[in-house]
Amino acid sequence: MQKTERYIHDRCYETAFKIYNPPVHNREPYSKGRNLRCSPFYLREKELGGYFMEIAGWERAHGYASNEETLLAKYANRVPERLNEWDNRHFWRVSNAEHLELSENVGMVNLSHFAIYDVSGRDAERLMEYVSSSKVAGDTPLGKGVYTNFLDAAGGVQADLTVLRLAEDRFRVIDGGDAGNRDATYLRRMTQDKEWSVFVEDRTDHYGCIGVWGPNARASLKKLADDPAGLDPENFPFAASRDFTLRGVPVKGFRISYVGEQGWELHFPLAYGLALWDMFHEIGITPIGIETYANSRRLEKSLRLQNADLLTEYNLVEAGLARPKVKAADFHGKAAYLEQRARAQQPAMLCTLTITDSTDKDGVTRYPIGNCPIVDPKSNDVLIDSLGRRSYTTSLAYGPSVGKNIALGYLPQDYCEEGRQLEIEYFNQKFPVQVEAAGMKGLYDPTNERMRS
Repeated sequence: MQKTERYIHDRCYETAFKIYNPPVHNREPYSKGRNLRCSPFYLREKELGGYFMEIAGWERAHGYASNEETLLAKYANRVPERLNEWDNRHFWRVSNAEHLELSENVGMVNLSHFAIYDVSGRDAERLMEYVSSSKVAGDTPLGKGVYTNFLDAAGGVQADLTVLRLAEDRFRVIDGGDAGNRDATYLRRMTQDKEWSVFVEDRTDHYGCIGVWGPNARASLKKLADDPAGLDPENFPFAASRDFTLRGVPVKGFRISYVGEQGWELHFPLAYGLALWDMFHEIGITPIGIETYANSRRLEKSLRLQNADLLTEYNLVEAGLARPKVKAADFHGKAAYLEQRARAQQPAMLCTLTITDSTDKDGVTRYPIGNCPIVDPKSNDVLIDSLGRRSYTTSLAYGPSVGKNIALGYLPQDYCEEGRQLEIEYFNQKFPVQVEAAGMKGLYDPTNERMRS
């Protein structure tokens, strides 16, 4: 779809206006190339008053008007109103109320925008082990899901995704909607360069996904599961993938969480999507907009996002994603990565920051967004590491569970200490920030007990 002449024309035409007619809001949606890719329950979401944005041609609801009356009343004192128009533009307050409901009960998130690729063939195992920084093949058991990265030749972080081992010679890649085409092309080109026998098949339009998470996720799904005991922790450990049925509807459950709560990604053939949505709605699972998944809870958990926090300019150690050990098998970028790991210290580290005072000069509480310069308050200079890379916020969102504006950003090593006081610049005003963590450490449930429960 993204290769069609009409889509390319419309997007390029509109992009030119976004570039040459600023200012353009950081969350400014495209108006062209819309309503082209929709989940099987899109009409249900429209009926619920979904506030839609778009990624890779997919319509995604960031929140639901149907939740406003109940959830905004329930969480009114924990969900602030954004009085500044710019901060509030393309944002819906109900999203933060949905965030809190997910943590207290159970919710479902439409993830059908995921890019899905099946990699198979005689050399599939060889390819996937070579491109992945983590061990995904070898003695990795069938059914196991592995979070991994692709690196470039210089050790930079090129991709961030999950690989499921479906068979000895078959793997499923679950990727972000905006990065999927790029990463699938990379796999195909690597196959050609190595002259390996591998088939990379785009399955995105064959499968959908709903995330069901929250402290009541297991209890809720047990009401629908044909084998309820199969969802118990001893039968379905964290990071495992299993096929099971919900009232006869087949799903592939992947017990992982990007929202820091107990639950599953449920992958299903698209034809069953509407039935799943309706049965979830029937038993009281609340629809939750993608805002919680992609922004507010992600920042509370200090989770990284490819093409925002994860960039080829930085390595896995700097990004806080280095494993305790490097796998024995060779992989693309390994030589550079080993050199990076051997450094006495890294030039920079991805840190979690919180804004300690969000009040602007007019007395209005601000909720900054976008890429803000990170400044040393003593020198008033933007931080620059030993490689000449400047520090900016790479992600920025308000976290209602912790009640703070949270940012991620790469800081020079000398500034990577918890409690360090810095500033960010937003609309020519300085706001004080504090370093909460250097490396990957969530502010919400830092020990990950909730998601592993």
